[in-house]
Amino acid sequence: MRTILHLDLDTFYVSVERLIDSTLQNKPLLVGGTSDRGVVAACSYETRTFGVHSGMSMKIAKELCPEATIIKGNAGTYSKYSDVVTEIIKEKVPLFEKSSIDEFYADLSGMDKFFGAYKYASELRQKIISETGLPISLGFAQNKVVSKVATNEAKPNNQLKIDFGTEKSFLAPLSVKKIPMVGDKTYHTLRSLGVRYVKTVQDMPVEAMKSVLGVNGLTIWKRANGIDNAPVIGFSERKSISTERTFDRDTIDVYKLRNILIAMTENLSYQLRRGNKLSACITVKIRYSDFNTYSKQLKIPYTSADHILIPKILELFEKLYQKRLLVRLIGIRFSHLVGGNYQINLFEDSEKQLNLYKALDHIRDRYGDRSVIRAAAMGSKTIGRMQNPFNGQPPIVLAHRKQ
Repeated sequence: MRTILHLDLDTFYVSVERLIDSTLQNKPLLVGGTSDRGVVAACSYETRTFGVHSGMSMKIAKELCPEATIIKGNAGTYSKYSDVVTEIIKEKVPLFEKSSIDEFYADLSGMDKFFGAYKYASELRQKIISETGLPISLGFAQNKVVSKVATNEAKPNNQLKIDFGTEKSFLAPLSVKKIPMVGDKTYHTLRSLGVRYVKTVQDMPVEAMKSVLGVNGLTIWKRANGIDNAPVIGFSERKSISTERTFDRDTIDVYKLRNILIAMTENLSYQLRRGNKLSACITVKIRYSDFNTYSKQLKIPYTSADHILIPKILELFEKLYQKRLLVRLIGIRFSHLVGGNYQINLFEDSEKQLNLYKALDHIRDRYGDRSVIRAAAMGSKTIGRMQNPFNGQPPIVLAHRKQ
């Protein structure tokens, strides 16, 4: 029997800000872009009673909750606190998965005979709270889906254990929207069919769910019934995606090199977003005509945004590039990947910027990853493709053939 622990740092950005400034405790707080065009990256529980939620326009959020304090978030600060929690878990748990900047799974199967798995999980949660000062909730069950739902039911700053064999009865009275994978669109589809609670899905024939929602219907039906065999994927900071290009003729054309780097960064950034990943470390690699190879890396706040990554990549290139030497190969790598979406980049961006990324990525999803590119990248004919870079396989390296 498997034993899966799920940990989720409560209102993470808000909690970090309150840790830094204790006067913000118990006050309505919004974190995100501070202008009216900004977007809410995170909001405290106090603001949610007014209808505020993450991803909302900051202008609307301020109208709904005018007494809220607004803070422009700092992705670098949040990344550091996330790393502290990661190190605590790494020290105590043999197999864990960092599924996002503030969310973790751990496989404690087989530990009952030695420690008492739930007791061990509870002690781990208390250790995180005492050493970081951050509130964190815990879900404990036989699989990832049920443990995640249990965590959400335990919040704020609490824990919940679902005994083996009670998964269906635990899930049954909950809103169907609480099943992981049921977003707004799927929820409205189910509500139009009269499905409001998980129990209704449990009682439906699986064929009915498949006919309405296709393959996703089968997955949702299984999750509603507490069935999930997804493994905990061991966390490794070495996990990465990268690309490099070897030139048919060695070049000293700096303009060309910069444009290729822009194209590479733009493409890999899109692959990050498509895989719902963020990177916290970037590397630029150069090989000269004498085959001497050099690289330089930089730790950055978690991101998947082109407009953040491109200047950083070009900055590394300028520091690394030795002028007047012919270049044979250039490449970039994004590493220290964790699960997460564009939300962490909202602190300096507007709703317009967020909608632009969504629109561009939608076009790329439909017509190909090179269907929309920056003007500076147009001279780069080939920068490679990735079909499914985030399927739990080993790190992917895209090597570009000579042209």
